[in-house]
Amino acid sequence: MQTIPIIDLNKQYQAIRLEVEEACQRVFANGSFILGSEVSAFEKEFAAYCDSVYAVGVASGTEALQLALMACGIGENDEVITTAHTAVATVAAIEASGAFPRLVDIDLVNYALNPTLLEAALTPRTRAIIPVHLYGCPADLNPILEFAKQHGLWVIEDCSQAHGAKYLGKKVGSFGALAAFSFYPTKNLGAFGDGGAVITQDANLAEKIGALRQYGWKEHYISSVKGMNSRLDELQAAILRVKLKYVDAWNLRRRELTNLYLGALQNTRAILPNQPAGCEHVFHQFVIRHPQRNALKAFLKSKGVQTLIHYPMPIHLQPAYADLGYRSGSLPNAERAANEVLSLPMYPELTEEQVRFVCACILEFETLQK
Repeated sequence: MQTIPIIDLNKQYQAIRLEVEEACQRVFANGSFILGSEVSAFEKEFAAYCDSVYAVGVASGTEALQLALMACGIGENDEVITTAHTAVATVAAIEASGAFPRLVDIDLVNYALNPTLLEAALTPRTRAIIPVHLYGCPADLNPILEFAKQHGLWVIEDCSQAHGAKYLGKKVGSFGALAAFSFYPTKNLGAFGDGGAVITQDANLAEKIGALRQYGWKEHYISSVKGMNSRLDELQAAILRVKLKYVDAWNLRRRELTNLYLGALQNTRAILPNQPAGCEHVFHQFVIRHPQRNALKAFLKSKGVQTLIHYPMPIHLQPAYADLGYRSGSLPNAERAANEVLSLPMYPELTEEQVRFVCACILEFETLQK
């Protein structure tokens, strides 16, 4: 029986192995491993790729969000509005900054924060909004940005799953005051370890992030502000420079595979992913919803098809966040998504034959349920 993984990172590595090895050897020969020439070069290249001016390499996507909040002066007694249907990292970063996460429900079309719910979430302590471009689909940014402008709020985009995605023809990450990216290995642009970046158009904010990521230093060993240790290392930057050249082609391949999925699954009970008007989805995950999600997941496993659930429990119902004060039923769309979403195999090296097999298995499952 064939096995189809949710992602196969080794296939990507084999395709670019010689370039990656050359990049690593360049770092070893240079003998500089933290915040050297590779990080500087990657920051310039990644900023340009994101239609931005500045990028600051940091240790992870979570810390990219935390540092962005810190650079905006957000901390204790402040509130940050974000979505309940996201990776825990989004809320963990808010709490790490000292602020309180105010959660709102999602739009089931794009699985992102529903802008019509912002007014109800606003309090005198609200300082920022973090829209999450989940699964590679841009959030509906214009109403979020307009609301933020009306109320004097920061907008910090969580682009951890949306490298290269576009909203109204422009790359996500270039709309808010700051944006956070993750380079976790499974991302559309992934390192061979952890890594992240903050991007901005604002020179002052970029300078603040640059200081905060390294103990608040503006001069070596002199902390002008209280910072932290969150540095992108030279090896990861060198690898990311290699991969950055391929991201658009890899994203195009993801869309091609998506079209195969969409064509084959039209007449099933699966609720298929949307690409809202004006958005260019990059399908970090290919996520369906199904009323018999758990049974379908088990059936696919029996056929050798690996799937994952992104995410099985919304933030407001997780034990660690019981103190936020939400209860079951308070954010119904996020709860429904958690009960129904299923991520199917999706990565650029996936073959069309493999996609057809996954779809055939889903069709077989549906037939057996009749």
